[in-house]
Amino acid sequence: MNPIQLFDTASSTYTYVLFDTSTRDAIIIDPVDTQLERDLQVLRDYGLKLALTLETHAHADHITSAGMLAELAGAKTAAPVDCGISTAAVQLKDGAILSFGTEKLRAMHTPGHTAGSMSFVWRDHVFTGDTLLINGCGRTDFQSGSSEAMYHSLTQVLFKLPDGTTVWPGHDYQGKTSSTIGAEKAGNARMAGKTEAEFVAIMDALHLPPPKRIAEAVPANLHGGLRHDAHPANSLQVQPAAGYAGDVSCALAWAWVQHGEAVLVDVRTDAERAWVGFVPDAETVAWKQWPGMVTNPSFDAELLAAVPPGKKVVLLCRSGLRSIAAAKRATELGLQAYNILDGFEGDPDGNAHRGHKGGWRLSGLPWRQS
Repeated sequence: MNPIQLFDTASSTYTYVLFDTSTRDAIIIDPVDTQLERDLQVLRDYGLKLALTLETHAHADHITSAGMLAELAGAKTAAPVDCGISTAAVQLKDGAILSFGTEKLRAMHTPGHTAGSMSFVWRDHVFTGDTLLINGCGRTDFQSGSSEAMYHSLTQVLFKLPDGTTVWPGHDYQGKTSSTIGAEKAGNARMAGKTEAEFVAIMDALHLPPPKRIAEAVPANLHGGLRHDAHPANSLQVQPAAGYAGDVSCALAWAWVQHGEAVLVDVRTDAERAWVGFVPDAETVAWKQWPGMVTNPSFDAELLAAVPPGKKVVLLCRSGLRSIAAAKRATELGLQAYNILDGFEGDPDGNAHRGHKGGWRLSGLPWRQS
């Protein structure tokens, strides 16, 4: 059984979907934000339930759709612990085993392209991200890269896998789709027969231009692809937004609630609240439920019933995606509606982040559960 291999032409990025044929639970590896609708359609076409979004590293050439897939498909986000992707629900260490249905995938720390880069082994397949490419390897000249670490990851980790292991790279620029460990050991132009010193010299001589999107991609990918850029200095200011009254920080939203100016509404699904925990003092009005990604048919009536005349409504979800859509709908219903920036998977400096199982915590705010 092979994975579903998908390609983004703009960044030459491969995305992979793996699934259990009996339970239909699935994992997606290195999704791309501009391909969100394509990937959701693949899930629908195959009748899959997305269990996990998985990153091989923090990408510099495209923005991930992990945060959006978590919102729209109900998945958990997972990323290598050493990549600094603080919003990922699962922080992966070397040797970690991920389960989806009855299938299992093993994480291997393969630094070099970045310090946190990982490859993932599933059955007789390995997903190598930007570590091992077909007849090449990822660059090592920026973002905590190291040619010495890359050499070790290739020779002492990946090349120790069985020769017949199929290699599925994170990118290809020549139209190639896969290789094998045996083929790369024998013929990889950068690695085959090279000493560490020779390999380092080859990498030092590349002099590649920086990725075109590095300035926007890396910061966004450290937040699961969801980035609102609310500066701490503006924590008590409304940020302009299209289609609703604006974006606000947790601090400002809570100040409004404390003073009786606004109603706090949690638009997560019933299942999320039951598993993770409820937010004290929040009204619960689900925006969407999986499967089918259909808007809650009673959303309008429940929201209008929850917000007294003359009060603002501040809406929150897991990462700030559904609450934006809900804020736009609330505005259409005649309410003064605001989205809480970053949701519960925002970074701690933005006053919101994921807590442990049993409750969400919002940094420094009275609606903490732990």
